[in-house]
Amino acid sequence: MPLDLTSDVVTLTAALCDIVSVSLGEATIADAIEEALRPLEHLTVTRIGNTVVARTEFGHDERVVLAGHIDTVPLTDPPNLPTRRLPGGDGEGEVLWGRGTVDMKGGVAVQLRLAATVPVPSRDVTYVFYEGEEIESEHNGLLHIQQQRPDLIEDADFAVLLEPTGAIIEGGCKGTLRIDLTTKGAAAHSARPWNGHNAIHDAAEILTRLTAYETRTVEVDGLEYREALNAVGISGGIAGNVIPDRCTVTVNYRYAPDRSEEEAVAHMHEVFDGLTFAVTDNAGGARPGLDLPAARAFVEALGVDVIAKQGWTDVARFQAMGVPAVNFGPGDPNLAHHDEERCPIDQLQSSEAAMLRWLA
Repeated sequence: MPLDLTSDVVTLTAALCDIVSVSLGEATIADAIEEALRPLEHLTVTRIGNTVVARTEFGHDERVVLAGHIDTVPLTDPPNLPTRRLPGGDGEGEVLWGRGTVDMKGGVAVQLRLAATVPVPSRDVTYVFYEGEEIESEHNGLLHIQQQRPDLIEDADFAVLLEPTGAIIEGGCKGTLRIDLTTKGAAAHSARPWNGHNAIHDAAEILTRLTAYETRTVEVDGLEYREALNAVGISGGIAGNVIPDRCTVTVNYRYAPDRSEEEAVAHMHEVFDGLTFAVTDNAGGARPGLDLPAARAFVEALGVDVIAKQGWTDVARFQAMGVPAVNFGPGDPNLAHHDEERCPIDQLQSSEAAMLRWLA
């Protein structure tokens, strides 16, 4: 059934959610979004795979990006679709229940409503509806734009990713670095350990440094980011009667966006001086850019709380394209991917109203 962009934001969210679009299966919803946007004369629509980009071209002095992914994690068994409107609990108010209501078709519905109901926005807008966010990076539609058509985004001054934030603004995001530190010993029978060397015991030095480490709290563009450094995995040993000759401790460093990816790795060399490690993953953070005019105007127009994003999101991909970004959208992020995923009706409505204050 075609999407009706004149319907209210709650009804539109339900319609989007009821189009099943588990990652790698976004073709149907991308078709529906493209079909709904093509007739709007104020938009130029481009399709890259199952990612749809729609742009206004009024020649305003400022351009902003509104982005949201259209894929979801798999459904539950039995399925948590179709959507249902239900009374909320604990003062929650009425909710829209079902897969995607939080992560993040509520935000996508807000984008579509703005695209349809604000034909002449106060600044030029690039609307991005992208695939493959919930799985490996190679499938991410923002990455495909960056690789194939960066011109669609790179001319923007500011971006808003409508991920769930509980309808407050979360600025930028922290970077995330994972490293594997490996200790090496010599195998022996556990009854005669003096014939070998226990690699797991040597991991105590790594854990001692982690325990003693004092994390930074850093102010970036007026927001405070609290860093974190933790062991998130440890493995070693092959049998209950063998002295282990190898032990690997996996460490995750969540670093403030004042550090580059290279600086984060350099800091790990300082922390683990004298030890060797291999970098297994490193995704840089993103500054919120709240000192920029476009960002200030956004914050002032919305009039909601602003905090630092303490995790990592795709705003970092905008940073890589030279576009500062924030997160703002309806839904409690703690309910993303939850079997009982649900979004308060009033957050869908208030998020749309807030964005209208900015763009209309």
